[in-house]
Amino acid sequence: AVVSTQSGHYGRDIKAEQKQISVWELTDEGKSFVANGSYEFVLYSAVTKDGILQKELMKMPNAKIGFSKAMTLGWLVIDKKHEDGPTVFRKVDDATDVVKTMLEDINTQKKVDEKKIQDLKKRKLITPVVTKFYLVTKGTSFNTQIERPEADLTADMLQDGSWKEKSFKEYNFKAKGAPITSGYLHPLLKVRTEYRRIFLDMGFSEMPTNKFVENGFWNFDALFQPQQHPARDAHDTFFISNPEMTDASKLPADYLEKVKSTHENGGYGSTGYNYDWKISEAQKNILRTHTTAVSARMLYKLAQQEEFRPVKMFSIDRVFRNETLDATHLAEFHQIEGLVADRNLTLGHLIGILYAFFKKLGIEKLKFKPAYNPYTEPSMEIFSYHPGLKKWVEIGNSGMFRPEMLLPMGIPKDVNVIAWGLSLERPTMIKYGINNIRELIGHKVNLNMVQENPICRLNKV
Repeated sequence: AVVSTQSGHYGRDIKAEQKQISVWELTDEGKSFVANGSYEFVLYSAVTKDGILQKELMKMPNAKIGFSKAMTLGWLVIDKKHEDGPTVFRKVDDATDVVKTMLEDINTQKKVDEKKIQDLKKRKLITPVVTKFYLVTKGTSFNTQIERPEADLTADMLQDGSWKEKSFKEYNFKAKGAPITSGYLHPLLKVRTEYRRIFLDMGFSEMPTNKFVENGFWNFDALFQPQQHPARDAHDTFFISNPEMTDASKLPADYLEKVKSTHENGGYGSTGYNYDWKISEAQKNILRTHTTAVSARMLYKLAQQEEFRPVKMFSIDRVFRNETLDATHLAEFHQIEGLVADRNLTLGHLIGILYAFFKKLGIEKLKFKPAYNPYTEPSMEIFSYHPGLKKWVEIGNSGMFRPEMLLPMGIPKDVNVIAWGLSLERPTMIKYGINNIRELIGHKVNLNMVQENPICRLNKV
């Protein structure tokens, strides 16, 4: 209330100056000194003219402190060679309890030497007590009739001239404006936008990724992934119950036969998997497990063109896997994928474009480790050196699509396709300091986090 009188219009009516007074107050131990005497004086008083054995004297309360102080003051002396054992005698005939006297003076607000004050403070016999208060005086425009100042200058005041007799509230130009109610972008969307911009800057075009429900043919078979592969088991994949199957007529017949033949008997330099390929497995509807299913559709569409043209494409969207939920895994997450299709591409081209891509993200220290994927050969895991963790960490996967995948589509023999992928969640969690993925996606998301997280700016080069 006092502070409010100092702001704006009322500051001219009332002036309030904050002041404080600091005084010394006795502690509980100090009060006991005033009542009973200091430890050293009590100990001195207990020593008779004939002396007292030191071991008997030290049985008194607080004897150790009192004896040390009394010896320092020269009140007592000890005869260690006495026939009865170490004995304490008075060194002076009379002593004055100066500590008690000073504490009594402090208690009655009398002046005490500053050096003595500090000694008493060290012994925790006194403690400072600060009293704060306001000295209120009349201002330059003090008036017992308080007039509410006007907040706005209106058109009516200007017309009738009443503004000349009004007092106006002072504007606070440092005040924050009222918060604007609006929608907010989730951190994943902000990071996704940055990755998308990098792809577009590098000349890539975006693939359509609106088919969350995919069939086994495009998700697995077209990628030369065998039907008995563990990834096609219910423990890893979500199967759709209604509709359970895709109509076989919606699958390209000629291409389907080539895929079947490649799986069963091989071809294009491959021995295949030598098993009985079943169309019923290919027809099963699932939630797509990777966006590479989209890449397969787009590459098949590219192969149907009369004349092959090199392409660079990317996708960023949601995929689904029957994972065990924990701090770093969810049953749904986002996959970032890029691919380049051109004649006579090599592993060197893949490594070069990976360096160019990650350099845009501010990541320049890369190394590659051989890996296995059913639909890429050779395959490489991508590692980056993390200066904070001081170690190499995996950041993605890459490879060249196998001939058993590309040639049945109708892709020319001299055309190779290089591709790489990584998750969207991991860099987002690192960027915004989130340790548990369930705090980023799902019902445990803090809406304040969504509203207050900063703009995403990657350290692009």
